Amino acid sequence: MDGNNEPAQEWGPFGRPLFDDATSRALSRVGVVDVGSNSVRLVVFDGAARSPAYFYNEKIMCALGAGLSETGKLNPEGRKRALSAIRRFQEIARQICHSDLTAVATAAVREADDGADFCTEVLRETGLKVHVIDGAEEARLSAQGVLLGWPGSYGLVCDIGGSSMELAEIDKDRVGKRVTSALGPLKLRDIKGGKKGRNAYINETLDQLKEQMGSQRNRLFLVGGSWRAIARIDMERRGYPLHVLHEYRMTAKAINATAKYIKSNDLEALRQRCGVSSSRMSLVPYAIDVLKGVVRRFKPHDIAVSSYGIREGMLYEQMPDRLRRRDPLIESCRFAEAKDARLPGLGKELYKFILPLFANAKDERKRIIRAACLLHDVSWRAHPDYRAETCFDNATRANLGGLRHSERVFLGLALLHRYRNKREGTRFADLYELLDEKQLKQAEVLGKALRFGAILWLDSSAEMGTLKWRPKKRELHLTLPKSAAPLFGEVAEARFQSLAEALESMPIVRLAK
Repeated sequence: MDGNNEPAQEWGPFGRPLFDDATSRALSRVGVVDVGSNSVRLVVFDGAARSPAYFYNEKIMCALGAGLSETGKLNPEGRKRALSAIRRFQEIARQICHSDLTAVATAAVREADDGADFCTEVLRETGLKVHVIDGAEEARLSAQGVLLGWPGSYGLVCDIGGSSMELAEIDKDRVGKRVTSALGPLKLRDIKGGKKGRNAYINETLDQLKEQMGSQRNRLFLVGGSWRAIARIDMERRGYPLHVLHEYRMTAKAINATAKYIKSNDLEALRQRCGVSSSRMSLVPYAIDVLKGVVRRFKPHDIAVSSYGIREGMLYEQMPDRLRRRDPLIESCRFAEAKDARLPGLGKELYKFILPLFANAKDERKRIIRAACLLHDVSWRAHPDYRAETCFDNATRANLGGLRHSERVFLGLALLHRYRNKREGTRFADLYELLDEKQLKQAEVLGKALRFGAILWLDSSAEMGTLKWRPKKRELHLTLPKSAAPLFGEVAEARFQSLAEALESMPIVRLAK
């Protein structure tokens, strides 16, 4: 029994509740070891409970599943490396975690004749119990990891490891049908009969999976290191400017083009250009054949890369529904404001103040506006000369869930304009190409509204003025309470003028009676 008088087994591999109640805002140093067929990874989560950050993240390529098809046993060298890595991870966790590590193992360990012996050795040598999960559970946890980053998503989750590939359908925050297969690239490398024999095996297996899963023509979510490596190569082929893998989008046409690109390039040279490890790159030619087959059979309307998988799914497993329903983007921004802003709480008031400028915006745009308000002051410690660029970097490259790449750039550009009138002359010009002219203008207006509001009210409890924009008359009205009149000095007036110019409107100011 644990401290909450609940049987430990009810909390899954963690053996304890991670969220004390449904109103949990923070997660405190939860460490997970993922013993995969190709790699062994330690992740320590911290920060906003609904959108946990990676306090520590380390991966060792062990290839435990190499040669498994032939020998029936774990790769001896990989086993040594994995044990050494887990020893190191235990020591790291002892120093930085607030509780014991939790470890899960997937296909290689569950299939190997000596898998149970390996788990016993790990327990004996390190004191860490390894929970071996079956294929259906692996598929479910991976799908839940996707839901952590994409609340409300629907489609097909495809998780590839070294020795297996899982499929799971998601809809309305629930995991539906799920299947597992032996289509991991380490397994495919050992298939007899060369490329012809391998392709026959891939096609036969995928036909069976298609029959089991049925029609799945929605979004395809890709989880796993081999998929991420392919996405990096796709970025290189396209000259894509934002090197963030999470929510990177591809099409069936792009997958085929990248397959040809891989085939026509020297793998070592390509590996170095894309920053992919040697061990991972050696598996890419097998993985791309599987991906082409998946796309050809299920015909998804688009393809998205997910950096979230089993480890994140384990956290989602324990989240109460009330916490799951929160927006991961807004939660992480609230957490950042509470931790780093000079005046926590001002973001909420700022949002109310500037919202009349975006009265006709769709809800998906309003959540980005709210995020910008919460983040508008979290980079104040940066040097003034670099503050605008720091804001842009933080927004576009931060570990934020629920953000398309174009939304990342929109958010970053708005925060850049929070500290800088002009966007020209920065090193981010290539990223602006992800937005159209209307979006660029909206981001500028948002940033200049933040810039004006931030100087006018320095206390979240102060009486706020009101903004009203009349687009037909091209007038921007500001009504100030008498208490705020002294704050409307030369700098504030110049910022209000800049905002009006961005809206192509006449600025009109009056004091409330």
